[in-house]
Amino acid sequence: MTGQRRVLVVEDDITIAESVAVRLRAEGFVVAVAHDGPSGVALAASFVPDLVVLDVMLPGFDGLEVCRRIQASRSVPVLMLTARGDETDLLVGLAVGADDYLTKPFSMRELAARVHVLLRRVSRAVSSQSLELGDLLIDLASRRVSRSGVEAHLTPTEYDLLVFLAERPSAVQARERLLAEACGWHEGASSRTVDSHVKALRRKLGADLIRTVHGVGYALEVPSRQVSS
Repeated sequence: MTGQRRVLVVEDDITIAESVAVRLRAEGFVVAVAHDGPSGVALAASFVPDLVVLDVMLPGFDGLEVCRRIQASRSVPVLMLTARGDETDLLVGLAVGADDYLTKPFSMRELAARVHVLLRRVSRAVSSQSLELGDLLIDLASRRVSRSGVEAHLTPTEYDLLVFLAERPSAVQARERLLAEACGWHEGASSRTVDSHVKALRRKLGADLIRTVHGVGYALEVPSRQVSS
């Protein structure tokens, strides 16, 4: 059916993969399933999903590598599935482009809710105006970001976090507020997830862009324009 959102599920446990697929199809999504890393990357290229549900542990190569390769081609929301308490995989996953995570075991109701939240964030209507702060340019209509004329490839969560900070330049935003309002994450999510996305933004747009206020959160500093000699 035209207009249906497309979700790619990459999970090597066939029972879990099929349960996720059945639930998401019942929610109205078109779903494709892959059971290993190479197949997941190949299917992402041909199926062109609007969102990817991605397990960390996969044969072939792991979910972190799948996430890197998918995000290198195009920005797409990624919901990562991790083992209970495996914070290292979580933080690395966020660093390579995942937007949210679920720890196993999880309920299909919660997974469906997370998928809807991520897709609403990406498709949220924006005005045609741009945000221009020094040499930082954010085109709200196309969701494109550049600094000093060089475009940066941001994940959906990185973009939403940057816009939230850019709309309040120099104002300190608590990690908890960034989690809830900028990222739309669930209650109980670790504030370290915000730290991971801020680290990625600094890597892509410059270490001077976002100031850390220890014990509180972050503020976007208006970057100066580069003056050519």
